Amino acid sequence: MIVAGIGCKRGTSSEDIVSSILTALASFGVACEKLDVIATETAKADECGIADAARLLSVRLARCSMADLDRAADKVMTRSSRVQALKGVPSIAEASALVAAGRNARLLGARLATEKVTCAIAISEEP
Repeated sequence: MIVAGIGCKRGTSSEDIVSSILTALASFGVACEKLDVIATETAKADECGIADAARLLSVRLARCSMADLDRAADKVMTRSSRVQALKGVPSIAEASALVAAGRNARLLGARLATEKVTCAIAISEEP
């Protein structure tokens, strides 16, 4: 299973999100067709850009609770003091990718960040 974890500013377009996902996948040598899920925190999942990105890429959108993201905090590679102050967790993108990918998930590398979007890629053997 391959999951793209997303964090973004409110109102970010689906085009910006898809572009970030494709860039992240390419940077780790993963074909776009291998992507199974886009994941984000529950509150962000209602953002039109994220939901539209999942539809455009024909993948499922996973909503991750803050409690689940907190449980994945020790496995993230990048820690954002801003996200920690706002949300109480060190990462949205990396933690979301890990949570949605399942128990044996691992990040392929640190998240990639643009001005509006952060994207992390996690992989696991979970179905």
